[in-house]
Amino acid sequence: MKASVLKVSLLASIMMISAASLAADKGLLAIITPSHDNPFFKAEADGAQEKAKALGYTTLVASHDDDVNKQNQLIETAIARKAKAIILDNAGADATVGPVQKAKDAGIPTFLIDREINKTGIAVAQIVSNNYQGAQLGAEKFAKLLNGKGDYVELLGKESDTNAGVRSQGYHDVLDDYPDLKMVAQQSANWSQTEAFSRMETILQKNPNIVGVISGNDTMALGAEAALKAAGKTNVIVVGFDGSDYTRDSILNKGNIKATVLQPGWDQAQMAVEQVDYYLKNGKAQKEEKQLMDCVLIDDSNAAKLKTFKLAP
Repeated sequence: MKASVLKVSLLASIMMISAASLAADKGLLAIITPSHDNPFFKAEADGAQEKAKALGYTTLVASHDDDVNKQNQLIETAIARKAKAIILDNAGADATVGPVQKAKDAGIPTFLIDREINKTGIAVAQIVSNNYQGAQLGAEKFAKLLNGKGDYVELLGKESDTNAGVRSQGYHDVLDDYPDLKMVAQQSANWSQTEAFSRMETILQKNPNIVGVISGNDTMALGAEAALKAAGKTNVIVVGFDGSDYTRDSILNKGNIKATVLQPGWDQAQMAVEQVDYYLKNGKAQKEEKQLMDCVLIDDSNAAKLKTFKLAP
C-alpha cells in the first residue's frame, strides 16, 4: 500500500515538474545592450532577464560594447537561433536601422530601450527616457548649486548617440539663460569614465578656476570627480545623468557629485519584456511605438531611496 502511494506521489511530482517546464518554455528572448561595465546597461540587462524568466522565456544576454559590427553579429545570432523577440539598447541611431529591418524581415520583432533609432515603423516599440525633460531638471539644479554664475565644463556622450545631443540641448536651453554662467570647455568623453578622467585632467590645466561640471551621464561624472579629487578641487560641483548607485553614494558622502537625473532603466527593460509578451500573445503592439518615460532629479533629499536605477516609494 505504501509503495503504491509512493509511486503515485512520484508520478504526480514528475507530471507537475513536466507541466512547469512546458509552461516555462515560451521561447528565446535576445537581450542586447552596451557594455555591462556601465552599471546602467547592466541594470537594463538584469531587469529584462528577470522579467523574461518570470514570464517563462529563456534568454540570450549579450553586449555589443557600442560596436556596430558586433551588434550586427549578435542580431544575426538571434535570427539564426529563431529568437521570439529582441530587446535592444542599440549601438547607433542610423547604423541600427538595417539590422532591425533584417530581424523584422525574418519575423523577429525588436523592442528598443534607452536609445532610439532614426526610423519608425520597423521596431515594435522604442521605449526611452524623456532625456530632454531630464536634462532640464539637471541643468536647473546645476544652475542653482552654482548660484547662477561661474565657469563650467560640459562632458558630452558618444556623438553618434541621439541621447547625447538631446541631453546637451536640454542643458543649454536652461543654462544659456544665465548670463553669468560661462561654458569654458565642451568635450566628448564617449560615455567613458576613463576618458572623462583624461579629458578633465587636460581641461583643468587650461581652466583651473572652473566651479562646475555637467555631464551627459553618471559614468563620465565619476571620471570627472576622480580627476577633480586628484587635483584637489573638492569644491567643484558635478551633476550627472542616469541615477547610478555610485553617484548616489557620492551625493550622500558629500563628494563633488551633488545631483544626478534618474532615468528608469530597470523599469524600461521590464516594460519592454512585458510588451514582448503581449505582442507574442496577441499579434499586435500593446502601445504606440514611441514611448517616453519621465526622469526624476536625485539630490540629497531623495538619494537614500535610490537603488539599482529605481527610486523606492
